[in-house]
Amino acid sequence: MLPSSWKNFTVAAALALTAAGGLIATLLFARSQRTQPQRCPPGLVAMGPRCCGHGQRVEGGRCVGRPSACGINMRVTESGCVATTQRVLVSGGNFVVSVADWEANMTTGQRTVSLKSFRIDSQEVSTLDWNHCADGGRCDRRDAEPGRPVWGVTPKQAAQFCTWASGRLPSVDEWRAAAMGTEARRFPWGPTGLVCRRASFGLVDGPCGHGADGPELAGARPDGATPSGIHDLAGNVAEWAIGADGSAVAMGGSFASRLAAELKPAAYPLERPNPEQVGFRCVYPEG
Repeated sequence: MLPSSWKNFTVAAALALTAAGGLIATLLFARSQRTQPQRCPPGLVAMGPRCCGHGQRVEGGRCVGRPSACGINMRVTESGCVATTQRVLVSGGNFVVSVADWEANMTTGQRTVSLKSFRIDSQEVSTLDWNHCADGGRCDRRDAEPGRPVWGVTPKQAAQFCTWASGRLPSVDEWRAAAMGTEARRFPWGPTGLVCRRASFGLVDGPCGHGADGPELAGARPDGATPSGIHDLAGNVAEWAIGADGSAVAMGGSFASRLAAELKPAAYPLERPNPEQVGFRCVYPEG
């Protein structure tokens, strides 16, 4: 007969193993039930790292087929979903560029700039827009989904498009003014945090997806728009802007960015970005 101490040890060991088994089972069940982070708005469907229109499928990283429905402020075309673009007014005034949190050392610090009123594209320049320029012989034709922003363009190519559209590339201060407003927003949408439904980021190696080979549809994160309706100023494609010395830099982070600090409007611009992650939008004189 076993001593009472051994009996107690055996009972305790059995209870411990039972508890451990229960914990492991719970963790495995939770893992099996875990879903992808919410990122696609109503009207679009998550397919791998992409958000595609209803009725489409993904082939080679592209949403293909005619969609039966698209997302908010998007129209259906034969080749896919395309966001509606407007020229949004940014009223002139004094704009404070600052970030007051633990990532402040990764930003430009605080300063105030004074700007005149201007208008800016509500969406990043799409392949459809770009190919309209190609029809006029001013741009090279691109074979991509019409609603995705163009990427892999040089500052010179972007500037040529904006000239064709009667605009120009924004200055860094103008780009930040559009993204931060006079209230110095932490993110384009406001003070709340960075999540996958507000910005197309972390689509190559997490946290919002895996395996993306390019940006998402322009306008596919309506929850991340500014109060005035300017989309994708954080993530999707980084955007060309012109610095005080006349050189081109990239703003806003991209679909491959993983850190919130890269996506904040006050972050240091990228002087040597990966060109395959950069697109642009244009600004226009008011009136």
